[in-house]
Amino acid sequence: MVIAGPCVMENLDLLKQVSEEVGRLGEELELPMVFKSSFDKANRTSIKSYRGPGLSEGLKMLESIKQQSGLPVTTDIHEPAQAEPVAAICEIVQIPAFLARQTDLIVATAEATAKYGGVINIKKPQFVAPEDTLHALRKAEEAGNSKILLTERGTVFGYGRLINDIRAIPIMKQFGVPVVFDATHSVQTPGGSTTGGQREMIPTLARAAVAAGADAVFIETHPNPDKALSDGPNMLPLSQLGSLLFELKQLRELSLSFN
Repeated sequence: MVIAGPCVMENLDLLKQVSEEVGRLGEELELPMVFKSSFDKANRTSIKSYRGPGLSEGLKMLESIKQQSGLPVTTDIHEPAQAEPVAAICEIVQIPAFLARQTDLIVATAEATAKYGGVINIKKPQFVAPEDTLHALRKAEEAGNSKILLTERGTVFGYGRLINDIRAIPIMKQFGVPVVFDATHSVQTPGGSTTGGQREMIPTLARAAVAAGADAVFIETHPNPDKALSDGPNMLPLSQLGSLLFELKQLRELSLSFN
């Protein structure tokens, strides 16, 4: 599975452009695709940074994309009250890494996604060991939903640097749920007035993760990342998505042949 889309909802035309390419690649490569974009980037470095259209307008955009493209959709939430309306539209509801220890948020998301038959994607916090994601997983299960994804997205290593301990993938897979690798947030370089990134490292980390057994990859992508309103330095140019997914599919098939 591939979860892909622009970091934040800039406008409906952008979402249509990216979702059309994501859908096309899914058909061409015979890969299950999920479209992702955020209605609110609540953790921006600067209060002046663009955050998104907000919950109401953002869900209208996602519903439009879902109907036009036929793709399942996902987005992230930040408050328990957002769980119900988002779960009514999105097949997958994402818990951001910084919020994955918030019990009320996980419980509300588990209850809402269970009501609508959806899935929870819990991103491993940058400050949490992979084995400790079991606590968040158990909270979701006990709140009523066992349809869970766990996502590895890098670990804090000093100031302004994330590293990927590839052991996180097999460790979290031991919990019996699919593990996603976030190849784009993993290359972020936090710090300064805006977050930077090393997008040239996305293919390297994605290949390593798939070879290590990742069940899905999460890739934020944009037609022109340098002009993006959020996380441009760590987004993959949309024109490069197809070639990377082709490589990852081959690696996945090769990896499975050894098991």
